[in-house]
Amino acid sequence: MAKAKINQNAVERRAEELDTIAAVLPIERRDELAELLTDQDVETLRHLVNQGMGDNTLRALTSDLAYLEAWGMAATGQSLPWPAPEALLLKFVAHHLWDPQHRETAPDHGMPAGVDANLRRQGFLKSVGPHAPSTVRRRLANWSTLTKWRGFDGAFASPALKSAIRLAIRAAPRQRLRKSAKAVTGDVLAKLLATCATDSLRDLRDRAILMVAFASGGRRRSEIAGLRREQLTVEPPIPGDDGPPLPSLAIHLGRTKTNSGDEGDVVYLTGRPVDALNAWMVAAKIDSGSVFRAIGRWGTVSRRAIDPQSVNAILKQRAALAGLEPTELSAHGLRSGYLTEAANRGIPLPEAMEQSRHRSVQQASSYYNSATRRSGRAARML
Repeated sequence: MAKAKINQNAVERRAEELDTIAAVLPIERRDELAELLTDQDVETLRHLVNQGMGDNTLRALTSDLAYLEAWGMAATGQSLPWPAPEALLLKFVAHHLWDPQHRETAPDHGMPAGVDANLRRQGFLKSVGPHAPSTVRRRLANWSTLTKWRGFDGAFASPALKSAIRLAIRAAPRQRLRKSAKAVTGDVLAKLLATCATDSLRDLRDRAILMVAFASGGRRRSEIAGLRREQLTVEPPIPGDDGPPLPSLAIHLGRTKTNSGDEGDVVYLTGRPVDALNAWMVAAKIDSGSVFRAIGRWGTVSRRAIDPQSVNAILKQRAALAGLEPTELSAHGLRSGYLTEAANRGIPLPEAMEQSRHRSVQQASSYYNSATRRSGRAARML
C-alpha cells in the first residue's frame, strides 16, 4: 500500500514538472504522460526546453518519446533502457515495418496482437497495418537524439539496423501520399466558411481559424493552436481598391519548424481575415494569452488553447457540414492550398513564399507547379 502511495506521489510530482514547461510545450495529455514518462524523461525534456529548442521539435520529441515508452512497456514489460540495445531497436523495426500479405499466412509476423491491443487501448495506435517508413525513421531518429542528450551512444548507426529497415521497406512498399489528399483552395475554403454563417461563438472561432490559417500563408496547425494575443500587432490600414481602407495585422511567428525564433519572421493579414479574427476575440473577450480556445458544452470559452489536432478536427467537421468528403481534407491542405491558390491567381512563387515562409523552393514549388503545369505552355505544345 505504501509503495502505491509513493508511486502516486511521483506521478503527481512529474505532472507538476510537466506543467512548468507547458508554456513552450503544450501538453494535452499531461496526466497520462506523467504516468508513462520516467523522471529521467521529464528531466530530458526540461533540459531541451532550456536549450531553446523549437516548440514544434519539442512536441515531436515528446510525442515520440511517449510512444516509445508505451511501446517498450507493452513489448518488454519495462521502461526503455538507455541506451537501447541493438536487439530492441531491431524488435521496434520488426513490430512496425511488416508485410500485410505475409501476415495473412503467418499471424506472428509484425507486431504481436497483445502489444497492438495494449497500444490501441492507450490511444497510441489508431490506423490498421504497418507504420509508414518515414514515421519509423523519424521515431528512431528522435530516439537517437534523446539518447545523445542523455550522454549515451546508441546502436542507431549499426549496419544490422540499417539493413533491417531497408529490407522491411522493400518487402512492404507503401505509396507515398501527401498529408492532405486535396488542397484547400479558394473555392473549397468558401464552402467551409459558408458553414460558419452565424454569430455563435463556435462559428466565429472556426471562421477565424480557417481564414487566419489560410490567409497568413497556410500556417501549420501547431502555429494556429499556439497563437497568442501577444504575437499580434495592429498595422496601419491598407488603401482599398475603390473602397475604404482595409484593416491590417502583423503576426510575429516566433520559433517555428523552420526558424529559431531569432529571425523576426512576420506574416501579415489584410481585410476580411482581420475582421474575422477581431470579431472572435471581441466575442470571446480575449485580451491576452491564447487566441484560439476550446468552447465548452454550454458555450463557455476555456482559458486553455486548443490543441493542434483540434484544428484538423474543426476543418473536417466543417467539410462534412459543407457536403465535402472529410477524409480528403486536412489542416495541411490549407498550407498546400494557399500556394496552389497563389499559382492560380498568378502570384509569383517568391512572393507567395514570403507569406508561407517556406524555406525550400523545391518543397513550395511541388504544390505551386501542380497548379501551373496544367495550363502552362509546356502542356500545350500541339
